[in-house]
Amino acid sequence: MREALLYEKLSGARVRCGICQWRCIILPDQTGVCRMYRNLQGTLQNLNYSLASSLAVDPIEKKPLFHFYPGTKVFSLGGWGCNFHCADCQNWEISMVEDVMSGARVVTPEQAVQLAKQYDCAGMAWTYNEPSMWFEYTLDSARLAKKAGLYTVYVTNGYLSSEALDMIGPYLDAWRVDVKGFTDGFYQQLAKIPHWRGILEVAERARHKWHMHVEVVTNVIPTMNDDDDQLSGIAAWIAAKLGADVPWHVTRYHPAFKINQIPATPLATMEHAYALGKQAGLKYVYLGNVSGHPSENTDCPACGQPVVKRLGYETQVTGLNGSCCRFCGTDLNFRTGEIGGEGDED
Repeated sequence: MREALLYEKLSGARVRCGICQWRCIILPDQTGVCRMYRNLQGTLQNLNYSLASSLAVDPIEKKPLFHFYPGTKVFSLGGWGCNFHCADCQNWEISMVEDVMSGARVVTPEQAVQLAKQYDCAGMAWTYNEPSMWFEYTLDSARLAKKAGLYTVYVTNGYLSSEALDMIGPYLDAWRVDVKGFTDGFYQQLAKIPHWRGILEVAERARHKWHMHVEVVTNVIPTMNDDDDQLSGIAAWIAAKLGADVPWHVTRYHPAFKINQIPATPLATMEHAYALGKQAGLKYVYLGNVSGHPSENTDCPACGQPVVKRLGYETQVTGLNGSCCRFCGTDLNFRTGEIGGEGDED
């Protein structure tokens, strides 16, 4: 266990957690919504510091991140628990637990960095479950990773508090965020989240205050978030608030967990979402879970030349010069080259 970095002590030995936007008020000997932060005698403790559920060496494209050090390997770590309770969760075995499972493996921040180096990875990603569930661990690990010359990635539902974002912001390079839908009703139905618009505000803060590389994912579920209003709303928000050069990954839903009666998303729906993204002015819209689709590739929006070819997780960089198209010089919003140091606040 590790004492939480962001919480407020209240009367009656209660505490208010400040890690995520739930801001749970937690009674003694109880946990918050995520079940990974417990009030022990008036102090808030994180229960799964250094306790990993999953370790893997992945292609960075699996996160998915398409404009961030393409073709590199990333050391991926998952923990336990989640502050969302999504009915379509792909990793519910680790995210929906009541407590840290007995099969957890202890991996200290120092060991995590050593393993990343050992397996010739260019960076580290906290993924598989919501990384803020072991926020203190990811912060300590990210600090060490940056010192070791590794890039750092959060694969997140975006519900981190702005205070927590500002604490880890200097040490994070990429914010790969889910924007699951664009209405109160959908977020309440799918994830039991009442106030989802803070996700957008924190993503904007990651992009503009901390200069992180941002990519957005929307998993399109038929009859739930595949309507034009939601899809166009997401695309328009990305273009207006993050920038037209921020990639939008529209991924194909497959039946999972508690949603198994809805069939997989039709390809026509996926291609319609792609068209809506382009109509909103987005330069890079990618279809996910549709292997072999031409939208997996990156073509320069200015001259049309192919600059990155992808087939599944196989990546071939064919036309990049740093972040720019090598054919016409247009900046394509790629993060490449030397791994940067700590970020600076504006």
